[in-house]
Amino acid sequence: MAASDPGLLRLAAGLRTAGAIALTVAVLALLDTGVRQLVAGALAAMVSTFAVREKGRAQQALTLALGLPVALASMTLAAVLHRFVLVGDLFFLALIFFAVYGRRFGERGTALGLIAFQIYFVSLFVGATVADLPELFRVLALAFGCSALMRFVLVPETPTGVLERLRGAFRARLAQLLSAQLDLVDAGPEEADRALEQVREGTARLHETALLIQARLAEGTADDAAARLVQRRVADAEIAAERLGLSLLRARGAERVDTLALHLPGAPVPSGGRQPVRDDATAALRRDLDALRLLVLRPVAQATGTSVAHLRNRLLGYRDEENLPDAAPAVQDVFRAVGESARAVLGLRIALGGAGDESDDSPATARSREELDAEDAVLDAEEDEPAEEPTGLRRPTTRAAVQVAVGSTLAMVGGELLSRDRWYWAVLTCWIVFLNTASTGEILVKGYRRLLGTVLGVLAGIVLAGAVGQHTWTAFALVLLFVFAMFYTAPLSYTLMSFFVTAALGLLYTLLHTYSMSVLVLRVGETALGAACGVIAAAFVLPVHTDRRTNDLLATVLERLGDVTRSAVDQLSGGPPVELLDGARGLDQALADLRAATQPLTHPVTPLRARRETARYVVALLETCAYHARSLAATAELLPTHPSIAADPRLKRAAGRIAHNLETIAAHVTGAPSGARVETGPSIASLLGPPGSGTPRYGRVTDRVLRHLQRLDEAVAGLARPLGVPVAEPADRPHAGPIAG
Repeated sequence: MAASDPGLLRLAAGLRTAGAIALTVAVLALLDTGVRQLVAGALAAMVSTFAVREKGRAQQALTLALGLPVALASMTLAAVLHRFVLVGDLFFLALIFFAVYGRRFGERGTALGLIAFQIYFVSLFVGATVADLPELFRVLALAFGCSALMRFVLVPETPTGVLERLRGAFRARLAQLLSAQLDLVDAGPEEADRALEQVREGTARLHETALLIQARLAEGTADDAAARLVQRRVADAEIAAERLGLSLLRARGAERVDTLALHLPGAPVPSGGRQPVRDDATAALRRDLDALRLLVLRPVAQATGTSVAHLRNRLLGYRDEENLPDAAPAVQDVFRAVGESARAVLGLRIALGGAGDESDDSPATARSREELDAEDAVLDAEEDEPAEEPTGLRRPTTRAAVQVAVGSTLAMVGGELLSRDRWYWAVLTCWIVFLNTASTGEILVKGYRRLLGTVLGVLAGIVLAGAVGQHTWTAFALVLLFVFAMFYTAPLSYTLMSFFVTAALGLLYTLLHTYSMSVLVLRVGETALGAACGVIAAAFVLPVHTDRRTNDLLATVLERLGDVTRSAVDQLSGGPPVELLDGARGLDQALADLRAATQPLTHPVTPLRARRETARYVVALLETCAYHARSLAATAELLPTHPSIAADPRLKRAAGRIAHNLETIAAHVTGAPSGARVETGPSIASLLGPPGSGTPRYGRVTDRVLRHLQRLDEAVAGLARPLGVPVAEPADRPHAGPIAG
């Protein structure tokens, strides 16, 4: 459960919303309230619960308190304007505009705008009139009160508690990844591809959890120092786990595997025709992977005793060359990766639960603890400069507000032609397809998914309405079940969420005695109309085309990739220490945004197959670059304290080609005039040049850093062909200069 739902965020959202509805309906039923008021209370409880998304309890309470008068005002205006069709429609459009525009004021503005719009919609749904207002005011106040009770008492959520559960989910997913890696060791010819897919999926899920932890650190930790410590230890464990997986793949025969986050099209995979090796070294590897998994899963408070200490000491011993087994070099690399993973797990356990018993430490374990302590002592945080925001119609919230207002106008007119009583369904769909979207392509995909979920939900509603009939409490119980499923599946599948919404609404129509086959068919028509109006508004009113959106995000990824690489190389070359992990996480977030924005291009039904493959290939190459940049950043942060890593000034000169190529590709993507070309040539190692006289091996950069730089150089150069960036001919290539400062 911890691994499938990190932080139990989906479970808590489903329970909190369904519980608020159940509590509201139960209290209203005890007060002998009519069915229309029951439905209004249920919908108001749902809105007041899911609209508030802030992380701090005090902020949540203030937003919920402000939401009640906003809801009362919205309900009042809807009831008053019920008889004045033209004025009511104009006010509804103004409300839609300002509700979307309010997103520029952060989560509170978004929540209050959502409450205002949804409560107005609820009043239309139940047909509220002025005479109904006193009863509806009582219903709204009760619904908000029940929502507060569920949020703060019955299903509480604190930033510290969420972060604690997310850290447990990280450990659970790390253990699952180690199990998948163990399966890869044992996989035969027919299971190799499936085992590799599980390793890739486990790596991606671990990375997703690390990003969730990053987003909650500020609110969930006592101070910046504690947040920095957890951030570093989570990053170390993630990178070590991915490095271990790559080592296993190379040991299985895949010589050039650069990342596990996303499979590069055409990339080599472990040979399917090879049987798993059954020698002594591989048997020891299976045993040690299982031991590492045990250390990850064992709670810190229970990690005492000689057996746990023995496992920990043995695994950390692989960080010393003399403890490596007699095996092929690729297999020895796996044992080294096991030792580094054990060190990362030790650091993670210390960060989460304290140092623990040190009485049974071996020399290797004591040295690892000293290194971790030394790293913790140099933690420092830097303030990020606020980014300059666009103004006017270039501001995303203003542009979206104009687009939604225009789309809603079209939906309102078209909806009136389809039905004078239920035109608001089209407006609701148009509103929803603009939520959390930023380009025409994203809106098109979201509209398609909502329509598909609605059609399936209508079919389910037909069956359920016939089965439930007029059994009010059975119908309410099913509605609660569907509401829970809606919020539990929302982050996983928008189609599933739309299905549960429509099925629940079919039951609500049954309760209101307005159910018929024509109503559900009309629901499909209004949904299709609303989605179409949203796409038309997005395409013709201040449009942000998918190509422009993805190019902007691609430029951001390249910029952050260059910043992380430059900072890491500067530090590895002997420059002053700087903060690197925040930059690496910023790169990860930018890449996640790009991946989401390319969904319209990579969707299975897209007719542009060539563009789909290009988008997949570019994102896969960027995944490769991000992994190596993260690894460089993590290695650079070890420089002040790790005895086997020392600065090498020659590295700055050798890495200049990477910086040049990133700048060239970014200029091409943004359309900036530049005659520069992507450079290729000798390996990074050869560009280092000869060491100075008397330079000991200790003073050179480690082979691992060189390998990351070489792979990063190749992946960045590989972006030139799919993005159409010109490549310099051999005679035109200048010598690599110093990395951009």
